[in-house]
Amino acid sequence: MLYSYNQCIEKFGSKYLVKKAVEEGKLFRKEKGVYSDEKYVSSLEIISMKYPNAIFTLNSAFYYYDLTDTIPQHYYLATGRGAAKIQDKRVIQIFENSDVLELGITYLEREGCRIKIYDRERMLVELLRNKNKLSFNYYKEILLNYRKIIEDLDMQVIQDYVYAVPKSEMIMKTMQLEVL
Repeated sequence: MLYSYNQCIEKFGSKYLVKKAVEEGKLFRKEKGVYSDEKYVSSLEIISMKYPNAIFTLNSAFYYYDLTDTIPQHYYLATGRGAAKIQDKRVIQIFENSDVLELGITYLEREGCRIKIYDRERMLVELLRNKNKLSFNYYKEILLNYRKIIEDLDMQVIQDYVYAVPKSEMIMKTMQLEVL
């Protein structure tokens, strides 16, 4: 389990006892402000703990939903426009309008941890919305995988998402031409 530095102080009683627990191997310092009672922890779990208000999106979400086999080089996290810049080289931060930030949030179990991620319906909308920012082959791979699971998706929810986000006319036209 992961702990923040403050949680470690609460658990062990003082800064000195936290330091002593690390030296004795009862606690492991993973990075600044992140500790674990296990020696090995996935970086996904660390990222989820460090940025609890961020939502996994784009390349990360496509990979976690098995829509691509391309492992992303970074973690793609969506935050509100007013959020502080994430100063982590492992993360690509996507600033989202606050009125659609919470749209389609769900939780998924991956690599032994629970992550906050957009649902598959929202990710289809994001795929179409960001079509020009993705390489052609990557876009086509994900689109083909969406076509395979289109029957499992809730079309009404997708429509609601399309009309809630910017570029709704373009997204709807692309969906009709390329997805359905």
